[in-house]
Amino acid sequence: MLKHALHRTALHAENLLDRLLPRKVRSGADLVIDPYIGYATPEALIVRGRVLTQLRHSAPRAGQGVLRNVRQMISLFLTDEAAGITVCHGDATAVSDEEGYFQLPLPLPPGRAPGWHDIPVAVADSKAQTVCPVLIPRPDARYLVVSDIDDTVMKTSAYSLVRNLWTTFSGNALTRHVFPDSADLLRKLSQQGRNPVFYVSSSPWNMHAFLDQVFRQADMVRGPMFLRDLGLSETQFISAGHGSHKGQSIDLLLNAHPELPAILMGDTGQKDASIYGAAVRRHPGRIAAVLLRVPADGLSADDERDLAKLRETGITVIAAPSFEGAAQQLETITAGV
Repeated sequence: MLKHALHRTALHAENLLDRLLPRKVRSGADLVIDPYIGYATPEALIVRGRVLTQLRHSAPRAGQGVLRNVRQMISLFLTDEAAGITVCHGDATAVSDEEGYFQLPLPLPPGRAPGWHDIPVAVADSKAQTVCPVLIPRPDARYLVVSDIDDTVMKTSAYSLVRNLWTTFSGNALTRHVFPDSADLLRKLSQQGRNPVFYVSSSPWNMHAFLDQVFRQADMVRGPMFLRDLGLSETQFISAGHGSHKGQSIDLLLNAHPELPAILMGDTGQKDASIYGAAVRRHPGRIAAVLLRVPADGLSADDERDLAKLRETGITVIAAPSFEGAAQQLETITAGV
């Protein structure tokens, strides 16, 4: 009841703001496409992006101050979305939703080469266009890797709202800390692109280009990201919670790659042991192993309980402060899948 009341209040406030500050009538010339990394299913390429009035991606400078960092990060969230816009690739079309997002499924032609493909996408009847990258897994892939981002591969202090906000807004793409052991483990698990890697985070889609830049600088394995929509709508208040968002993303990826088992990476700071345990039970025989980073302050009683339940499923579980050596511990498992 309280959530419903908050939802209605926030939605009325947003509608009032839109009336006080009306958005201009948009033509194709006013619009741009923010491209997201897409993925493949056995039947289709899923091209993804968002239609906006402008992109607010600012290149950081080495040594720039906190105030500039804060301004640049805030600008990522000051988006003016374009709803009901037709986006096309050839004869295939999709229409952006009320927050500007679109997904454009394209038939997967026989013989399409695996690897990265840049798919040209345009706003219909305009010059607004871009390319959206899409990853097609290799036919010799043996498993897929689904990795959390926050405090698993990149320090965000997501377990503390205040620390998370400070980390997010006070730094920039040049200063964010990617854990070297995570980057090394993902490179080893990927086996030079043989096994696809996917990233799941509670961060909003506004951070997609920022995270992509951070990962490129850290020489992280590149892969499609599954972030959250923080917008308001008649049917949605913010979006699915952290656990349901991550669980739904895992379900989607396992269904998109029905022939591949999965290795899940996360941390114990945001209940990943419980979330991954539920995924193991929903998909018996599909999860090969779970790796969890344990924060410096150790495990809570709830974490210990969730880890015990996860281990009861019988799959391999590695929970440690570092992922160093984890690849060696997984050799028997990865050789057998």
